[in-house]
Amino acid sequence: MTTFYRPDLLFSDGRFVSGVGLLVNDDGRIGGVASDAPSMATVVDLRGKALLPGFINTHSHAFQRLIRGKSESRATSGGNFWSWRGTMYHAAAQLDPAEVFDVARMTFLEMALGGTTTVGEFHYLHTAPDGQPYDDPNLLSKQVIAAARSVGLRIVLLRSAYLRSGYQLPRDPGQTRFFETATEFLASIAALIAETPSDRSDVRIGAAPHSIRAVPLDDLREIAAWARDRRLPLHMHISEQVAENEACLREHGATPVALLAREGLLGPDFTAIHATQITSDETATLAGAGVTICACPTTERNLGDGILAADAVFKAGIPVALGSDSQAQIDPLEDARQLEYHLRLRDQQRAILDQIAGQSLAERLFCCATANGARALAVPAGELAPGCPADFFTVDLRDVSIAGHSADDLLPLLVFGLNRAAIRDVAVNGRLILRDGRHPLQNEIVSRYAEIHEKVWHDSAGNAR
Repeated sequence: MTTFYRPDLLFSDGRFVSGVGLLVNDDGRIGGVASDAPSMATVVDLRGKALLPGFINTHSHAFQRLIRGKSESRATSGGNFWSWRGTMYHAAAQLDPAEVFDVARMTFLEMALGGTTTVGEFHYLHTAPDGQPYDDPNLLSKQVIAAARSVGLRIVLLRSAYLRSGYQLPRDPGQTRFFETATEFLASIAALIAETPSDRSDVRIGAAPHSIRAVPLDDLREIAAWARDRRLPLHMHISEQVAENEACLREHGATPVALLAREGLLGPDFTAIHATQITSDETATLAGAGVTICACPTTERNLGDGILAADAVFKAGIPVALGSDSQAQIDPLEDARQLEYHLRLRDQQRAILDQIAGQSLAERLFCCATANGARALAVPAGELAPGCPADFFTVDLRDVSIAGHSADDLLPLLVFGLNRAAIRDVAVNGRLILRDGRHPLQNEIVSRYAEIHEKVWHDSAGNAR
């Protein structure tokens, strides 16, 4: 049975149009845009709303939602990324498999409430807290996948290889749950793929060697070749920190980008996460290889990582996707606008990315939050095109944050000013998972998360840890 979603405005081919609706076939795919509902179609009235393609969150560590607000003091988390990790390790060590599921559900619920329909989950919790493997080495991966399906999100589980703490470093006890050998990783990801039905469009698997510091070069070569033989998306943290680049130079005599280029490991299937510490020559290298960069501006500013030189990256023709990473904030449009705002602070100028030919500033940033993420995750989403999954969200056109809009200026109003509470409905595969700002499991998910948060951060007497 065809469903006809009828909003006041529909975002189609880069602009908002009125008097049309979205046709969705019974398989959850878009049939097209039409002015009237076909006979026998079910009509969903979205009066007073605009309908847009769902956001793509390309890079997420779901369990890190637990540390929001817990790492903002030098007394508890030190003054940089490397000391911040201690707070993150504490949270990671506390969770049993059921709790991994519930924390991930909370993270994914918050994403859904913000208009996200697909998440790329860069997952590196693999073992029990003491480092012992579970009977099923993919147990925690499956818990995260189940959490996404419970909320209703499409997920690309980017199973991460984390093989060491760093070059000539002893194993960090805080990373105990992350470690596997390369052989174990390949066996586990192969099993996970085999156990994921090929006809399930809401779950896909990708490979994610964590970083140069966490994966020795010989193992990285093997993992990348294995992933490419199976045409999997390949994601990796790249040049997030100055110290990371320096360590790579000591071990390999090259920065991460130069090393990957030298080894032939870059390509259109490769997504470089962060890339906040790359040079102009390295930008050209990434562009030549057809790589996507995934920026995570709300995390990068929270951790003090640095600023992505988005102007140079866009001028080079590199597509930029977006991720919420550490969950310091989950708001795709905030990440999008910060690509521009960070440059304004750097240069003390305005509308810096608007000077780059090809798209308006608002279109460019919206594309980062949608179509570019779909490219990075190799999913046919991020746009409202015939044959694509019907993944979309609506906004309340009467919301105070976008009052005074017209069809012509609505997109920049949304990108630069939308209040997240204005997002009212979210659909994945044509099925509404959010209706009028509420998820059917919302109370249960939040209640369960609150219990886990109390356990992780307070002792039995209720004292803060």
